[in-house]
Amino acid sequence: MRSARLGDDIDDFCVKCKRVMNHAVVSILNNEPAKVRCRTCHSDHDFRHEQAPPPKVDPRKAALFNQVLANVAVPEPPAEPVAASVADPPVEAKPKARKKAKA
Repeated sequence: MRSARLGDDIDDFCVKCKRVMNHAVVSILNNEPAKVRCRTCHSDHDFRHEQAPPPKVDPRKAALFNQVLANVAVPEPPAEPVAASVADPPVEAKPKARKKAKA
């Protein structure tokens, strides 16, 4: 594999686009790309070797969320519907009255 040169196309994770995109090599350090420029949004950032940064998790929010989940009551399943008795006749809808057309 040949070493990267300035201006070469390289795939990397873009921190602004939040995906792996085409980048141009902007600077080289120890025969490795050090900084790259996204060809989509034109932002410069360190070369990340196509690795997304780890998600940021606030431990206070996670603890609060788990506390809220622990306090939520589980809903009970709905009761079975009561069957209609045989003595009750079915209710029928009355036919709607027709409007007469004007002549």
